[in-house]
Amino acid sequence: MTRTLPLVPILFGLMACGSAPAAPGSGEPTFPVDFTPDLQGFGARLDTLRVEHTIPGMSAAIVEDGQIVWSRGLGFADVAAAKPATESTCFHLASLTKPFASVIIMQLVEEGLLDLDDPVSDYGIDLSSQGVILVRHLLTHTSEGVPGSGYSYNGSRFGQLDRVIEGASGRTFGELLVERILRPLHLTHTAPSPSSPADFVLTDLNRDEFLANMAVPYERRGSRVARSEYATGFSSAAGLISSADDMAAFASAIDQGMFLEADTWQAVLTPAVSNSGSDLPYGLGWFVQQRQGVELQWHYGYWNAASTLIIRVPAVGRTFIVMANTDMMSRPYELGAGDVWRSPFARLFLESYVYGDDPLPHAAVKRPSPG
Repeated sequence: MTRTLPLVPILFGLMACGSAPAAPGSGEPTFPVDFTPDLQGFGARLDTLRVEHTIPGMSAAIVEDGQIVWSRGLGFADVAAAKPATESTCFHLASLTKPFASVIIMQLVEEGLLDLDDPVSDYGIDLSSQGVILVRHLLTHTSEGVPGSGYSYNGSRFGQLDRVIEGASGRTFGELLVERILRPLHLTHTAPSPSSPADFVLTDLNRDEFLANMAVPYERRGSRVARSEYATGFSSAAGLISSADDMAAFASAIDQGMFLEADTWQAVLTPAVSNSGSDLPYGLGWFVQQRQGVELQWHYGYWNAASTLIIRVPAVGRTFIVMANTDMMSRPYELGAGDVWRSPFARLFLESYVYGDDPLPHAAVKRPSPG
């Protein structure tokens, strides 16, 4: 049985999207964060972490061998209205948008419309550097200093891939995302931020209904939380909204080898190599690390009032997804440095179901995995 892990001291980490959270306001009512009743086992331990981190609402899911085996909402999507979070509640993904962007980029590579070794200047991108920045440098966070010499997480530079996508295909990232991923998987709880109307409208979803299903954003104030605001942008770096069940469907599609050829997926999920030949912590839109002889493929999100995490473990065929309506699942842990083990949420899953032998939780899933 996995122990509950304590809340570590808060550190102001690397922002997933290249900007700091909004400063706390004043005068708004604050709300306590309490436990979800009637939880047992893994759900109860995850809920303990949620309360320790002063997170009002959270949704999580586990995928095994391409099938969604467990999903659950914890706490509240809206504290003031006492509205529980569910597996279908929509959360701001922040940088979990990047794995979606990676799929689109690599599809364009497969179609011969784009080469990862194209200079980004070919797409009108002008960034300071000590050499020629290539598309692969933006995709692997290796564009700063001497391009390719080292890794430095930079969501703002990653977001320049919007211009690469549009220049190579004549279509926007939003258009291709909806056409090639969201609609084929029937992801009705996933869309570009409704605060970006020109992109949201591409989904043909009802905006009012979508907004009503979104978790209310909060910020931590001591042992309580107050209402906050989500960031409003949308790009290849951040701004997608989704739910635990939709993210689980996306993970299942990856398990089944959808979207890309097998060798392309292998390239995506292989660590980049520096100019000097050393492995880096990031592949083509995913973090990749080895721990205790097991490869972990993962990504996190961290932005205003939002934090998210996905961990794929091919060796055991399992994926864990968790998302929250404050930044406290990511903010303390500097995950942009490339070590998911810093996160107690990650450790809970990994110690239970990867390095440990706890039986997986099982619960009814409302919708089948993509076929």
